[in-house]
Amino acid sequence: MKQKIVVGISGGVDSSVAALLLSEQGYDVECIFMKNWENQDDEICTSADDYNDALQVCNVLGLPVHSVNFSKEYWNKVFSYFLSEYKAGRTPNPDVLCNREIKFKAFLNYALKLGVKKIATGHYAKIEYKNSEYKLLKGKDKNKDQSYFLYMLSHDPLSKSEFPLGDLNKEDVRKIAKKAGLPTAEKKDSTGICFVGEQNFKEFLERYLPANPGDIISLEQKKVGTHSGLMYYTIGQRKGLGVGGGHSNLSSPWYVVGKDMIKNNLIVCQGKENPSLYSEKIIATNLHWISNLKLDTTKELTAKIRYRQKDQFCNIEALNNNSAIVTFQKPVFAAAPGQSIVFYNVDVCLGGGIIEPYVN
Repeated sequence: MKQKIVVGISGGVDSSVAALLLSEQGYDVECIFMKNWENQDDEICTSADDYNDALQVCNVLGLPVHSVNFSKEYWNKVFSYFLSEYKAGRTPNPDVLCNREIKFKAFLNYALKLGVKKIATGHYAKIEYKNSEYKLLKGKDKNKDQSYFLYMLSHDPLSKSEFPLGDLNKEDVRKIAKKAGLPTAEKKDSTGICFVGEQNFKEFLERYLPANPGDIISLEQKKVGTHSGLMYYTIGQRKGLGVGGGHSNLSSPWYVVGKDMIKNNLIVCQGKENPSLYSEKIIATNLHWISNLKLDTTKELTAKIRYRQKDQFCNIEALNNNSAIVTFQKPVFAAAPGQSIVFYNVDVCLGGGIIEPYVN
């Protein structure tokens, strides 16, 4: 009797190929499309088109598919946090929380109630069972590796999950899809907010948070422009500041270096080499370790402070069970409060936390 597995199918090429590969491996595959965003504005949410693509894929593969609505869970567990962080002037990463709360909790629990023992997704990452524990590893395709977004997972969901694309490159995935005649073979990768889709980010935020324009101030306390709301900017941002020449003798571009939430000022500096843009140390809070890890503070690890960033060598000094001081071998550019820092031992993802500024 075939082992049954439920695949979270999004209407994209990755989850389509994940379903195909598992079917070819002899699994009894059932596909579920997660609808996690309720909005009547088609410009905001593309779920109807994505569901149609998922239906076409499953029709080609001869697999059953149905839709499940987790919009309430998404709003309560992910989107409300997303809004509160932006309102506080921080830069959250909703994809990380979405993976923990929706794909590997709400969706996993739903699948388990169907009587299956495992779920699968189209993530570019790998799961390894070694020495009686499950480990999360980087995917083979280093340009697409998504372990960064999965660091909040724990043993239990990893033990019940499969990542069929872990040993594949994106180019190979598209070739497999094309050979199988899947309608998603050439479909553009989705970007933007998890489950909400691609759109004008400023216009989207304005629907939920009131804009509060203010001054753009240089490190020298000189007004150099006006901003349309602190929530629209992140540390290290260069584009969209609207600060032209004439404010200094330098011709270097301006970068966001900080936010004064009390005065509603956006703080900027000139030149990417400005030391104010770099951090030798940060605080990592809300720490989550995938395994029962006992940190060796003398051991040098690597970390990413944003997706697709090159691994940075660092050391970790625990402050308590929930936070630690992270010291980088070389100062890192634009460590944004609210974003995730994710730790690695070579290709093994150890876990991570939320970035906070280090203050002496």
